[in-house]
Amino acid sequence: MNRTWLVLVGFIAVLLHSGVTWAVNCTAGLSASNPDTIYVDHGDGTVTDTRTGLMWKKCSEGQTWSSNTCSSDTDRAIHTWSAALDLASNSTFAGYDNWRLPNRKELTSLTEECRSYPAINDTLFPNTPNSYIWSASPYTA
Repeated sequence: MNRTWLVLVGFIAVLLHSGVTWAVNCTAGLSASNPDTIYVDHGDGTVTDTRTGLMWKKCSEGQTWSSNTCSSDTDRAIHTWSAALDLASNSTFAGYDNWRLPNRKELTSLTEECRSYPAINDTLFPNTPNSYIWSASPYTA
């Protein structure tokens, strides 16, 4: 199983498609494209997307997973792309040692179309900062 990890400051694209609304907080009248039901929550600060098979860290880099939520993002550090790649590959979060940055396509799979700022499932990824995210892809377009 692939393990993928979110790190701060970079690029996230918007992907448009419809889905079923479950617990994610959506804008009125819109359906969730990434409802809670597509994720398996492992209870250790990670979730697996059952559609892609990718495991994700619930908190952005610089946040702390505690008491079923992510800390505020005030303590997060800004990293260069190269540093973000190294930080991910050296992580042992939740006891796993094969973390990596997601490519653009993988990162885009997290985009929640019924939300904005941040456009992510806020139930499974609580307190996600409204900022850019690094991907393993070297270019944004």
